[in-house]
Amino acid sequence: MSTIRYAQEPALSADEFIAVLQASGLAERRPVADRPRIERMLAHATLIVTARDESGRLVGVSRALTDHAYCCYLSDLAVDRACQGQGIGRRLIAETRRLAGPETMCLLLSAPDAMPFYRAIGMPQPDNAFMFKRER
Repeated sequence: MSTIRYAQEPALSADEFIAVLQASGLAERRPVADRPRIERMLAHATLIVTARDESGRLVGVSRALTDHAYCCYLSDLAVDRACQGQGIGRRLIAETRRLAGPETMCLLLSAPDAMPFYRAIGMPQPDNAFMFKRER
C-alpha cells in the first residue's frame, strides 16, 4: 500500500476535482460537463480535504460546507476506484469531521451503491431527514 498524504486544500483545481470524480465513478452524478458550475462548487465549499499519493496525484477528495460550530454537510466524497479499499474514504471523512470541529454534526446524502460503505464504517443512518431535490 502506498503512502497517502491528507491535507486541507481550499484551492483545489477544477481539473483535478473533475479527474477524481471521473476516476471514482461519482462523475455520473455530478455536473462535470458544466465547468463553471464545478468551479462555483469548489469556490463556495468551506472545507476541501484531499488525499494524494507519493507522486502528488489526487486520489481522493472530500468537499463540504460547514459553519465549524454546529453543522457540516459532506457533499462529495470521491476516491479513485484504483485506490478504494485502502481506508482513504474513511480517513477523508475523519479529517473532514476533525477540521469541521467537535461541535459539528456531519451529514451526507449517499448514492445508492455507496450505502454499504457508509454502513461498513459505522456511520449512523438517520430516519429523520427531508430533502428538496435540485431543479437542474
